[in-house]
Amino acid sequence: MTTQEVADKLVQLCREGKNDQAIEELYAENVISKEPKGSDMELTEGKEAVKNKTLKWEESVEEIHSASCSDPIVVDSHFAIVMNIDATYKAHGRMAMSEICVYEVKDGKIASDEFFYRMG
Repeated sequence: MTTQEVADKLVQLCREGKNDQAIEELYAENVISKEPKGSDMELTEGKEAVKNKTLKWEESVEEIHSASCSDPIVVDSHFAIVMNIDATYKAHGRMAMSEICVYEVKDGKIASDEFFYRMG
């Protein structure tokens, strides 16, 4: 798949709430995932570990009030999207969050992702 095709498929699956399917179909086995410095998941390596990180996040959520995902901006082998979520977390209560998500595609799969958001 091209970078545009990967980006479009990721956005489609995220909008449908199919995060696990997105990882399974679109991520490379040796993917590297980065969160902001100081977060408990600052660096995650490998598709299985990324799946576990996503599952851990899903388990921390009590209720999702709203979520959205922008159309992708694609440049060569990279693309970016904006994700917004308003959720109630089991440990932190209700929080709204916006993040910029940047992805790199190699050989038709997501080789890396990095998420930019304000912590705290």
